[in-house]
Amino acid sequence: MRVLLVEDDDSIAIPLVQGLARFGIEAEHVATGSAALAAPPADLVLLDLGLPDIDGVDVCWALSRSQGVPIIMLTSRRTEADLVRGLEGGADDYLSKPFSLRELVARIRAVDRRSRATRAVPQEPDTRVVGPLVIDRTAREVTLDGAPVALAPKEFDLLDMLAARPGTMILRQKLLEGIWATADARSKTLDFHVAALRRKLGDPSWIETRRGVGFRLVIP
Repeated sequence: MRVLLVEDDDSIAIPLVQGLARFGIEAEHVATGSAALAAPPADLVLLDLGLPDIDGVDVCWALSRSQGVPIIMLTSRRTEADLVRGLEGGADDYLSKPFSLRELVARIRAVDRRSRATRAVPQEPDTRVVGPLVIDRTAREVTLDGAPVALAPKEFDLLDMLAARPGTMILRQKLLEGIWATADARSKTLDFHVAALRRKLGDPSWIETRRGVGFRLVIP
C-alpha cells in the first residue's frame, strides 16, 4: 500500500515514514500543499492541515474532487469548525496530534478497507425520493423542492443511508461502520456531519435524533 504523507514538520514526517514502513506501508513525503497536488495518485493521503503554502482543507477539497482518494487528516487544530471544514471537504477520518503509530495504522487499514469495498461494488442506477427530497445515487446529486443541494462526499453517503429507510431509526454504530468503517461510539465525526446536513437541508427537523442511539430521516 502506498500513501502520500503531507506534513511540513520533518521531525514528525521522517519518523512517521519509517514507522509506517515497519507495517508494510510505503509513504511518500511532501511538505507543501502544492507538492501534494502535483504528486502522483496514491492509495491514501495523510494530510496535515497546517501547511505553509495552502490551507490543508483546500488541499483536501482539491484531492477529493480530482482523485477521489481516501484522506485522513492529521491535525493539531482542535476546534469543531476546523474539523467540520475538513470532513466536509471530503476527508474520511481525522486524528488529532499527538497520536500513536498503531492507532494511525489501524485508521489507515480501516479507511482502505472501506474504500476498496466501495470501489468493488458497481453503482446501480438508483434514485431515492423522500417527499420533496430527491437523491440521485448515480450522479451523486441531491435536490430539495427542485433546487440543488451541494453536499460533501460523506454528507451524501450519510443522507443516502438515512434515506434508504426513511422514518426508521438507524443506529449510530451502523452509520459509523457503513460510512467511516469504525464503530467508535466516542467519535464526533457522525455528529459533525449530521449538523452540517441539517444546515444544508434548511430545516433541522429533517433528521431526528435519539441521543446515544441513532438518527432517522423524516419529512418535516
